[in-house]
Amino acid sequence: MIRLQEVVSFLREFAPPELAEDWDNVGLLIGDPVDEIRSILTCLTLTPNVADEAIARGVQLIVTHHPVLFRPVQRLTAETSEGRMLLSLIRVGISVYSPHTSYDSAADGINAQLARLLELQDTQPLRPNAAIASDFSPIGSGRFGTLPHTTSLRDLIERIKLGLGVSTVQFVGDLDRPIKKLGIACGAAAEFLRDAAQHGCEALLTGEARFHSCLEAEAANIALILPGHFATERPAMEQLANVLHSRFAELIVQASQTEYDPVKFA
Repeated sequence: MIRLQEVVSFLREFAPPELAEDWDNVGLLIGDPVDEIRSILTCLTLTPNVADEAIARGVQLIVTHHPVLFRPVQRLTAETSEGRMLLSLIRVGISVYSPHTSYDSAADGINAQLARLLELQDTQPLRPNAAIASDFSPIGSGRFGTLPHTTSLRDLIERIKLGLGVSTVQFVGDLDRPIKKLGIACGAAAEFLRDAAQHGCEALLTGEARFHSCLEAEAANIALILPGHFATERPAMEQLANVLHSRFAELIVQASQTEYDPVKFA
């Protein structure tokens, strides 16, 4: 029998909460640590359709990258869509855990996975966490490193599209510009532009960015590659399902099959 606390303990080891940004809300958000776990569903975002899928599948734990209950809650009622969703999960005893930015920054987390996908070498954090890092094992937010070979922004974009399985990306910069050093910050993380510049990166890969961040990138002469928030983070939740199944072979662990990217391209 696997208890919720055992899964939570593993997730805390895999993506230590100490790595999370100070504004974040990570960890066990709903649930009783002594509950028995037989099935887990992973997802990028806990939406009503994902909640319905979890209930239909009879899972006991949802691991969602993006936290619910992100802001302080004064009441939990059926008057809001989130309230109805959470009440439905609580009624059937489904727990919710979110690793969010601790998973972004973990040693085998989302940014590390993206760096590995692009075969970056000499990888380091864009923003080291001085309180946790050591001389031998630097830890922190984002990643940067050198590509195996200098490539044009055009070719790098094509490689990213292929690796992430997307047909289009947004970008800022000259397609013919040579890129050797690349910064990575999954999700919506254009605030790492200055960190990327300080480390000498010619380009930053993130999911999405505001218009003014695009102007900032242009002014700083850093290319910006934007494949979409979903595209940069959802594959890692599928990978986390594999990790959890490897650790808890007796459990049924699957990534959501109903989750989709709400952003469409015509």
